[in-house]
Amino acid sequence: MPSGLDGSYYTARLRGKLVAGIGQAPPLSPPGWITHVRVHDVGETLTRAERAGGKRLEPFDAGSDARTAVLTDATGVPFCLRQAGENDGAELANEPNSWAMSSLHTTDLGQAQAFYGALFDWELESVPNAPFSLWLRAGRVVAAVTATDGVAVPPHWSVNFAVSDADATARHAVALGGGILMAPMDTPGFRSAVIRDPQGGVIAVSATTG
Repeated sequence: MPSGLDGSYYTARLRGKLVAGIGQAPPLSPPGWITHVRVHDVGETLTRAERAGGKRLEPFDAGSDARTAVLTDATGVPFCLRQAGENDGAELANEPNSWAMSSLHTTDLGQAQAFYGALFDWELESVPNAPFSLWLRAGRVVAAVTATDGVAVPPHWSVNFAVSDADATARHAVALGGGILMAPMDTPGFRSAVIRDPQGGVIAVSATTG
């Protein structure tokens, strides 16, 4: 259940542990999920992001207590920086009904690779027989990336939640007033679906297989 109201922002918790944030979208902004990347210093990272072709989407005062900033990468895809501190984000992950992975869908894989490599030291690794590649940092997986033509699937950072049963979750989403954008399908090691909530926010859900 959402708890811990702070202005127009709620924290979503599972078994008492933070798993996500839910906030009021700005006027004229579509509903959606945004991926946060933890950094040591938001202001310094914003400066480097702009040098690499990114663009900040909201004012940032380095002298304030701001801990987050929204920006776009060099291809125009928005995401958020979160400064490490008292609230370091999700307390529970990679378990059913919690965050499992964020995936960049981009129309320019080379430009995205150059941007995130310069900003976060991420390296791209292909996955045999899979329609996606992985971002790694110091040998550990931090995200995924998929090429898109920008028509059928617009460029964006998608958010993926782990579930026990992707088919059952998709059916339950429809029963709650949502919709299915991608019916459950199998990929190496996972069965996944893409669903839309009643307000139009989109998430992917995945259950491990095998």
